[in-house]
Amino acid sequence: MAVIENSKLTVVGAGSVGASVAYASLIRGSARHVALYDINASKAEAEVLDLAHGTQFTGSSDIIGGADISCVEGSHVVVITAGAKQNPGQTRIELAGVNAGIMKKMMPQLLEVAPDAIYVIVTNPCDVLTVLSQEATGLPPERLFASGTVLDTSRLRWKLGQRAGVSPSSVHAYIVGEHGDTEFPLWSHATIGTVPILDWVTPAGDKMTVEELDQIAIDVRDAAYKVIQGKGATNYAIGLSSARIVEAILGDQNAVLPVSPVLHDFHGISNVALSVPSIVNAKGAHPIYETTFSPSEMGLLRRSADALREVAGSLR
Repeated sequence: MAVIENSKLTVVGAGSVGASVAYASLIRGSARHVALYDINASKAEAEVLDLAHGTQFTGSSDIIGGADISCVEGSHVVVITAGAKQNPGQTRIELAGVNAGIMKKMMPQLLEVAPDAIYVIVTNPCDVLTVLSQEATGLPPERLFASGTVLDTSRLRWKLGQRAGVSPSSVHAYIVGEHGDTEFPLWSHATIGTVPILDWVTPAGDKMTVEELDQIAIDVRDAAYKVIQGKGATNYAIGLSSARIVEAILGDQNAVLPVSPVLHDFHGISNVALSVPSIVNAKGAHPIYETTFSPSEMGLLRRSADALREVAGSLR
C-alpha cells in the first residue's frame, strides 16, 4: 500500500465543523501534520492554539493554521468545511446559492497552493458543490468528492445496532444517494453479520419489520435537523466521519465508503455527484460499478440524481 509518509491534512473553515474535523484528526492520528485555514484570522488562530495546547495527549501530530493561505501548501488532503451553516428549519439545498459562491471563489486559490491534493467537500449541500467545483476546476472526479453519506451511514448503523443488540461495526448497511432529503438505505444488501436484516432476531425475541425499517430511514434522514434544532449545528459525528475518510486516503486503505464523487455512467447516471459505495485510497474515490440495486432502489437513486441535477442547473 502507498501509505503517505509525513502526511499533511488541511481543514478549510474554523467553524464548529472544521474545528471538530481537526480535533478528531489529531486525536485519531489521521495525519502527521494538521493545518486549519480560515479567512477569520482571530478565530482560526484561537482554535489552533486551543488544539495545540492538547497535543501532548494526542500522539505525534502537530497543528498550525491561520488566515494566510500559505498554511495549505503541501497538503495531501484538503477537507473543505467553509461556508454558511445550516440554520434550524433550513434544508441543505437552500444553502446552495450562498455556498456555491464561496466555493467558486475559494477553489482556484486552494488549487494554486495545493495542486496535488485530494479535496473532500463537507460544506453543504456537499453533492451540488462537488459537481460545480469539479466542473470549475477540471480536477479528475476521483480527486474531488464529497463526504456524502458516510455520516448518514454511521447514523443508520448506530440505530440498527441499538435495535439488533449488536455493535454498529457489525451492521452492514449503507445510506446512498443525496446527502439530504432524497437519501435512502440500500436495504437489499443490509445484514447484521451475515444475516439479512429482516431475518435477525433481536434481544427482545422479535424481528424488525419493513414498516419499522422505513421509520428508521426517516429518522436517519432527519437526524441533522433534530441536532441543529437542539444545539445549532452538527459537528462531532461529521468530524469523526471526515477523519475516517482522511485515513482511508492517507493510509491507502482501499476502504469501501459511501462518498460522493461525480459519477460517469453509473447505472446510466452521469454528471451528478451522488453517494454510492466507493473504494477510497491514496488516489481518491472510485465508485464500485458492480453495486446492484433493486428496481425500487434504482428508482430512488434516479430520483436523487434528478433532484440534485435540478439544483446544480439553477446555479450554473
